[in-house]
Amino acid sequence: MSALFACEHPAAWRSAFGKYWDAVEAKSKSKKAGKLLHLDKWYQEELPKLISSRPDKHVTQSELVKLMEWKLTRGKFRPRLQQLVASNGESTVEKCSRKAFGLLPDVQAAMAELCCLKGVGPATASAVLAAGAPEEAAFMSDEAMESVPGLKPVQYTAKHYALYLGKMVERTEKLNQVDPQQDWTPHRVELCLWAWTTAKLHQPPSPEEVDVDVKASSGTKKKCPDVQVEQSRPTKKLKTR
Repeated sequence: MSALFACEHPAAWRSAFGKYWDAVEAKSKSKKAGKLLHLDKWYQEELPKLISSRPDKHVTQSELVKLMEWKLTRGKFRPRLQQLVASNGESTVEKCSRKAFGLLPDVQAAMAELCCLKGVGPATASAVLAAGAPEEAAFMSDEAMESVPGLKPVQYTAKHYALYLGKMVERTEKLNQVDPQQDWTPHRVELCLWAWTTAKLHQPPSPEEVDVDVKASSGTKKKCPDVQVEQSRPTKKLKTR
């Protein structure tokens, strides 16, 4: 699963990013009435605009509840977490999240602040930060973490997130060095890894790969994977945490 992460050519990453919504749609077929697709559209497109439109970035209590619904729909459903998050007061959520965004670029401090909320752990905190500050944080998804060499077994702790984010930032910086558009962020890198891994889980491995000459530090050339999501094939039920 680490083939894409090892690739240093932006074309392969852009190919993965371009297939993101295809991957979401493929996975949403295993959810009731495409619930995941609806929630993912909200999280990726609407929530970031809402947070950025505020003079002081923060999330509301209802937004945090919906974000948790998105996270649990993407992964393993845990009704207790949904209940705990919903029990946070409106003023508490706004005050805590406002302080968290104010602590950036210290992501660890921001995460610790968000984890003071009931039902919020490192993974949920990373989702809040990635939505409001994609240039600073990446969501702690199973698929992305398992695609990064050296991070198994996955642990949902602040310490493990620091290791994960360090890898994501490193890859982001390298992509921006070789890509003229220089629009890569840790969150976008994470989305590419999620899309690529999800595509692989929904279909047998494809023998087709894109050969791209990439000069690594060792001077060797790497083969970068292509991303294929075939909607016409029956989907397989994904294993999620």
